[in-house]
Amino acid sequence: MIVFDPEEPRNIRPAAAGGAIAGAAEPGSGTRPAQSASTVAGLTWRLALAQGAFYVTTGVWPLIGPRTFQAVTGPKTDFWLVRTVGMLIAVIGAVVARAGMRRRVEPETVALAAGSAAGLAAIDVVYAARGRISKVYLLDALAEIAIVGGWLGLSAAKRATQSASPDHRQ
Repeated sequence: MIVFDPEEPRNIRPAAAGGAIAGAAEPGSGTRPAQSASTVAGLTWRLALAQGAFYVTTGVWPLIGPRTFQAVTGPKTDFWLVRTVGMLIAVIGAVVARAGMRRRVEPETVALAAGSAAGLAAIDVVYAARGRISKVYLLDALAEIAIVGGWLGLSAAKRATQSASPDHRQ
């Protein structure tokens, strides 16, 4: 039996021995089937696209709309630093989005994406708590934490899928 995944047309593979689909639970076992590798891959590139779009948008915002940026986030004294950080975030976003567009998100890209989100969340929480930056940055921290959670969940699903595959069982 051949398994075809409509999310990834190039992913055509033989089914596991006995005609069962790899990762599917045995009938009556009461267990939930593991995510298929193609499902995890599809969610991975979609998360990369979403994070990339978010980062490009929020990164270029202070560059093209400094007044609206400061109206939301509060006045800044060193706007050159805001522009520098914005440019770096936009570049990270472009790299992560490009990986998503290619549907090829490598471990290095995941590390960049998750690490950036974790770092930005930590900065948002610490400096908002100290009163150094506006409390509105806590909303950004929530978005960043959700992104980190997405990458962690996909990483766990990928490991589970790999350990459940016939190639990794021995």
